[in-house]
Amino acid sequence: MKSTTRANSLLATVLCGTAMAGTAAAADTRDTQQCAGYTNAAAVQAALTQAVSTVSAFGAGLGNNMWATVVDAHGVVCLVVNSAGTPGSVETIWLGSRVISAHKANAANAFSLSTGSLGTAIALSTANLYTAVQPGGSLFGLQASNPVDPISAYQGPTEAWGAGTQDPMVGQLVGGVNVFGGGLAIYNKKGQRIGAIGVSGDTSCTDHAVAWETRHALILDFVPGGIAPGGDDNIIYDITPQVGQMPGISAGGFGHPHCLNATAENAVLAALPPTRKVK
Repeated sequence: MKSTTRANSLLATVLCGTAMAGTAAAADTRDTQQCAGYTNAAAVQAALTQAVSTVSAFGAGLGNNMWATVVDAHGVVCLVVNSAGTPGSVETIWLGSRVISAHKANAANAFSLSTGSLGTAIALSTANLYTAVQPGGSLFGLQASNPVDPISAYQGPTEAWGAGTQDPMVGQLVGGVNVFGGGLAIYNKKGQRIGAIGVSGDTSCTDHAVAWETRHALILDFVPGGIAPGGDDNIIYDITPQVGQMPGISAGGFGHPHCLNATAENAVLAALPPTRKVK
């Protein structure tokens, strides 16, 4: 299927390119209508690879390679890439993180808005969900909703895992709700949510930072609003230790714990570029 007329010009910025001929020829169960025409996996992989390098320089995480999954506004997987550079490679990247990246993209897309019923735009990163889903939290149990479809997530051929628009997850509604850093909704210049990106492969704090840098490089970060101090969907490190609590309590109710090196992670956070202003 080759289509050059798609109303969603945003995703085109990230994924615009040749039409999805290969994907459309895949199994009839695939929903290729939403992603058709958005196939520039090379741009996403380049942005991801650069982001991994940028964040790794702070020494905050493990320095691992990363997976990235992009979904459209309906949660349909559009592409899957990794910074290892070789589709099907499992020796230099966490294999389990491929599907986790899809969960993160699905969750960020599913629980972020362009505009709410009262006119308030709220983007929620998966990092923002960590505290809220703990026992006693305002969203407790959310992580058990929208379960992942294992058939869509784990089908082969395995050598195509990470092969951009040829990954077997492409065209599928994988589902899943992940509740730690790495998932961000993507927004066009009008502040309209057009999908999401999920990144996984290192600590969850590093995953968030790499996703943030990747989204920024792709010019898909016109975030219209959020619960973080900057009015966006950035990670919030406001959890303080409490007796009997691990790792503690979030002052604002949407905090995320530090992962390995709080000093380095705070430095990474301070260096992240601001989101762009909605036009």
